[in-house]
Amino acid sequence: MKSLNFFIALLSLLSLATITKSQDPSYLYRSCSNETTYTRNSTYQANLNLLLSSLVSNATRNNLNGFYNSSLGLDPDDVYGLFLCRGDVNKNACQNCVALAAKEAIQRCPVEKVVVLWYDLCFLRYSNRAFFATMDQDPGVTLYNTQNIAYEPERFNRLVATSMNDTATQATSATSGAKKFAAKEVYFNEFLNLYSLVQCTPDLSSSDCNRCLRIAISSLTSCCGQRAGARVLYPSCNIRYETYEFYNTTAVAAESPPPPPPVIRAPPPEIRAPPPSPVSGSKGKVRVSTVVIIAIVVPVGVSIALFCLGFGFLRRRGRKNRDSVKEKDVGDEISTEESLQFDLSTIEAATNNFSPDNKLGEGGFGEVYKGTLPHGQQIAVKRLSKYSGQGAAEFKNEVVLIAKLQHRNLVRLLGYCLQGAEKILIYEFVPNKSLDHFLFDPGKQGLLDWSIRYKIIGGIARGLLYLHQDSRLRIIHRDLKASNVLLDGEMNPRIADFGMAKIFGGDQSQGITNRIAGTFGYMSPEYAMHGQYSVKSDVYSFGVLILEIISGKKNSSFYQSDNGMDLLSYAWKHWTNGTALELMDASLGHSYSRNEIARCLHIALLCVQEDPKKRPTLTTIVLMLTSFSVTLPLPRKPAYCVQSRTDSSLPIIGLESDRSTSTSKPLSVNDMSITELYPR
Repeated sequence: MKSLNFFIALLSLLSLATITKSQDPSYLYRSCSNETTYTRNSTYQANLNLLLSSLVSNATRNNLNGFYNSSLGLDPDDVYGLFLCRGDVNKNACQNCVALAAKEAIQRCPVEKVVVLWYDLCFLRYSNRAFFATMDQDPGVTLYNTQNIAYEPERFNRLVATSMNDTATQATSATSGAKKFAAKEVYFNEFLNLYSLVQCTPDLSSSDCNRCLRIAISSLTSCCGQRAGARVLYPSCNIRYETYEFYNTTAVAAESPPPPPPVIRAPPPEIRAPPPSPVSGSKGKVRVSTVVIIAIVVPVGVSIALFCLGFGFLRRRGRKNRDSVKEKDVGDEISTEESLQFDLSTIEAATNNFSPDNKLGEGGFGEVYKGTLPHGQQIAVKRLSKYSGQGAAEFKNEVVLIAKLQHRNLVRLLGYCLQGAEKILIYEFVPNKSLDHFLFDPGKQGLLDWSIRYKIIGGIARGLLYLHQDSRLRIIHRDLKASNVLLDGEMNPRIADFGMAKIFGGDQSQGITNRIAGTFGYMSPEYAMHGQYSVKSDVYSFGVLILEIISGKKNSSFYQSDNGMDLLSYAWKHWTNGTALELMDASLGHSYSRNEIARCLHIALLCVQEDPKKRPTLTTIVLMLTSFSVTLPLPRKPAYCVQSRTDSSLPIIGLESDRSTSTSKPLSVNDMSITELYPR
């Protein structure tokens, strides 16, 4: 019997060891700030040792949800610390990770006061300043998988963005005191699923947690497009996605809230049968039954007859009305729709069967090809992605409406092709490509003197004003950037891709969305972080675009050559110092107006203010650009630029193993790219 008990105990220990081994913590990254240090055997070190011991001992408490913070000592020797275990790990794995982190913290950061250590199962943090319930992004690190997605990478990028944002929404909706943690599995194709996970420290408010996660998600677009996996680690939150199951799905399922209880409805009142007829015998029964039948059938029959007569009358009357309307109005609409429709064979012939030699570019909505119609007209053909949720009827309706929007600063939509799975838009061909083709090419910047740039700024403003206010539809572009501004033969700007959100099946009538679409750096903070969009979102993008036109530099890579500053901060510095001309593109030489550049910079800074209500409308902006008698209000400091989080202060490390455990190499910021997240 003793031998049997010993054998059972041994099996239990082996089982526990196996589980623990499967959740062994793997070291990821550390930050040891050398700005503040302590001396060995000091009071601060004694307090730190006691604090670390307290963190380890509290790691197995069931009521802590894998999180604990504490402080010890008095100023100037006070120390603050916390740990956070990943939401899917058990308490034993949590304690093992915290104990390892506490031990290695002293080894890896022997005399530093401000320390963060990240492991895959937990992270530990301590400092000589109070940081509890405060959203911090510094220090931070991005780790990415060096393997790329080879099959439909653009769709994979969009799926990552949608899944990460949905998971963040789930985590930030947690009740007070609960884990701010969520994980999600979504289908990509028959070979791959996408797994995503997000988590904040539970001491953050829901709004701070949401802000931290959205900024972390936004940084993925600059480092990790098409990567098979990546994670961003901040002191207050972390995110991760992979194409393999890297978390405990059983534990995650247990964390998910139970479904709402079924609604229990009261049973209907009991219907009792009428008392039996006092007349006995078959004759009495037949007589009662006949009376009842007649009483029911006659009114019903009369009602049906009246209904049929009325329906026939209304139908004849309605047909006459419809025929009248069709003759007067609908005929124009039908002819318009038919005149806009192209055959697929015509488009294939125009583009040489979508030859790569005719490809002009590719965006979040699909590929663009140059084509030539049989009568010699050149066209631009946008072949939409096949993952649009738009139905055929809705697609045609939207195309008819968008085609009727005509303005000299908008690219004209000529028609569409809807055949099988193909959804194709046909635009007028604009010969001088897009603004970024000139603006960011050192060899072509000189072709854009200041008079042309000023004309481009004014033209974009008038085009946006038409979309926001003067057209038959109110359209919010949501992806205004240099590559979506085309230049015609006279270098007049033509805004492209307006209305694409509607044509692609998005809902443009609402002011908030969970599907963030566009290009980070141009996105307003309220849209990038909370999904809230309005005409003021386009105003923000326009402000960023003005700064790019003045400086000749991309906002997404400006920090590479300017001491880590983003373009907005750099422009604000020169405006406050009264040195606006320092921002000017050197290729402009002397072909500029000092007053016009200073005024455009002023307008741009008004557009990129954090509070949308403080940003001017396009009506006001056009007036500001055309009349120097209008007094401009003083701008406030620009909103936090999401894109600036990808600067050199945030390490970006490529991990050669899909399990993120092998040696790493740094990623040059020159390898970063901006990827549109999700077709709207």
